[in-house]
Amino acid sequence: LGCISASSSTSSLPTASIQGRLRLPDPAASLNSTRITLNDGSFTTYTQPNGDFIFHRVPPGVHLLDVQSREHHFSQVKIQLLEDAMDSPKCIEYVYPGAPKQAMPHPLELTAHASYQYYEKRQGFSIFSIFKNPMILMMLFTGGMLFLMPKMMEDMDPEQKEMMQKQMEFQQDPSKMLSSMLKGLTGAEDEDDSYVPMERKPSAKAGGKTVRRRG
Repeated sequence: LGCISASSSTSSLPTASIQGRLRLPDPAASLNSTRITLNDGSFTTYTQPNGDFIFHRVPPGVHLLDVQSREHHFSQVKIQLLEDAMDSPKCIEYVYPGAPKQAMPHPLELTAHASYQYYEKRQGFSIFSIFKNPMILMMLFTGGMLFLMPKMMEDMDPEQKEMMQKQMEFQQDPSKMLSSMLKGLTGAEDEDDSYVPMERKPSAKAGGKTVRRRG
């Protein structure tokens, strides 16, 4: 008896139909068959070729309508059905979850807000894209320096030319630059310049002869 009474109570609840239409911003564009759900799949339907859809036997309560489209973005709609006003559902539109709500009439008219882009459009060839390559920039800079360096050295003093040549040698051979830096820090260069080798006198034990200098 309990099961019979429960089934009879559910069958006695009023139901209503929720219907609407999907549209695209371009009227000439065609809309593929699109899946539409209520309450995350509790009710499911598909659009007709003209975009119309309908849900039958929807019980009273609050229902959430989602358009499961892979190509276009549609608003999310919250629908409230009251037992004493099943013929006039209250519909609230959300452009995206968390967006400001706004009332909309029934039957629903949902227009796509945007189209999904899954692939990036391939850019065409541009001569300016070559200059975005770091290797090309380095080659241009090196070529410009090779062209300008002789002209810059013509106006230099001999001392400046000598310093420039030393710097170029250091750039070609980094070991020379490191050795010069180490000599400058340790003062080894000054010691080498001040060092004078002493003349070694032959010893008498080795059989050498001593020469006396006459005044």
